[in-house]
Amino acid sequence: MRRKPIELAAVATAAVPGLTPTAVSSAPDDPADFDSALLLDTEGKRWRVRSPRHAEASARLETEFLVLRAFAPGIRAELPFLMPTVAGTVRQGELSTFVYSHLSGATRSVEELSEGSSALAKEIGAALAAIHDLPHSLVSNADLPSYTPNEFRQRRLNELDQAATTGKIPPLLLRRWEHALEDVSLWRFNPSVVHGDLHEDNLMVDGDRVTAVTGWTDLRIGDPADDMAWLVASNDQDFVDTVLAQYSSSRRDAPDAHLLRRAALSAEFALAQYLVKGLAAGDQDMTDEAESMLAVLAEDVAEHGGQPISVEPLPRPAVTVQPIGPETEGTAPGPDPLPASGAVAAVHVTPIPRDEDQSAADESPADESAADESPADESAADGPATADDTSTTALTVVPAKQD
Repeated sequence: MRRKPIELAAVATAAVPGLTPTAVSSAPDDPADFDSALLLDTEGKRWRVRSPRHAEASARLETEFLVLRAFAPGIRAELPFLMPTVAGTVRQGELSTFVYSHLSGATRSVEELSEGSSALAKEIGAALAAIHDLPHSLVSNADLPSYTPNEFRQRRLNELDQAATTGKIPPLLLRRWEHALEDVSLWRFNPSVVHGDLHEDNLMVDGDRVTAVTGWTDLRIGDPADDMAWLVASNDQDFVDTVLAQYSSSRRDAPDAHLLRRAALSAEFALAQYLVKGLAAGDQDMTDEAESMLAVLAEDVAEHGGQPISVEPLPRPAVTVQPIGPETEGTAPGPDPLPASGAVAAVHVTPIPRDEDQSAADESPADESAADESPADESAADGPATADDTSTTALTVVPAKQD
């Protein structure tokens, strides 16, 4: 059941004593997991409310609460952006609603970000670099997930197997993703601290500045390409290049060469994850939307090849050659041809005998009768020689007629 903004405002007054909302509006968020609203109080301050729609989403918010507490003032001071602060919480049954002090700035769509100035693109690159350069101890001390490259790849393979069991993933995409996940050279990277849920709705922008980053529910150590997946949705390559250039120059460790390939794979595979999520929740609208987006992606890949995600080229599908059967027009009836995978069928040859062969045949009737009883003649009587038989015993000798 979705909660309207006015209902979230009522919950917020219970979470933050003394809060008196004077205006409320909806806020962009993940509609499958959260209901969100922005509040304005009597003092002109703004607040953000996030209410989970199910137990898993509530657990993510509680994890975010622990993450935000782990960001000590010293760590926050080194970041080029602000982070949320939890002002209060209310637990209703199994679900916990959180109220955050509002941060300056506003969200923009991917198109609006890509159409912005190069200074804004550099701000985004610097923000990404700052997240990925955070100390690993921040994650390990909070007992959050940590993956090596191979562990992350195996986890994604397991998710692919789960998605395949739905029977709703186009075969072309399954083959494409499996090939990329088995391309070991693609998965050589240095794990870093990853935001885990970074996209345009979690970037607060004011003018040409990234003022804040929100949505810290999936912090982990893993593949930095996951935080780049939303960028590949932009059709402006100059924007992506500017972000990546600033990111590369700002990182303490140089990023690997295949970062954007894995980012494109992550963006595509997110549709399969969305489908599995919809099926698990029994949300038919969500499932239908995921199937529709997967079909569009498959058509695009089939027609245009899609964005490059593998280092090794995808092998072409094996071609099955169908032999021409006896019923094919223009062919004479006869025995069934050999399978396409076999060798070319042996040819039944009848050589013209020489004179000495004929005289030898006249002088050796016993030998002739023995030859008639030989296995070669038996095989000739039964039909043409097999494809593997290339010896002269497979030939039938026909004596010349006497005048």
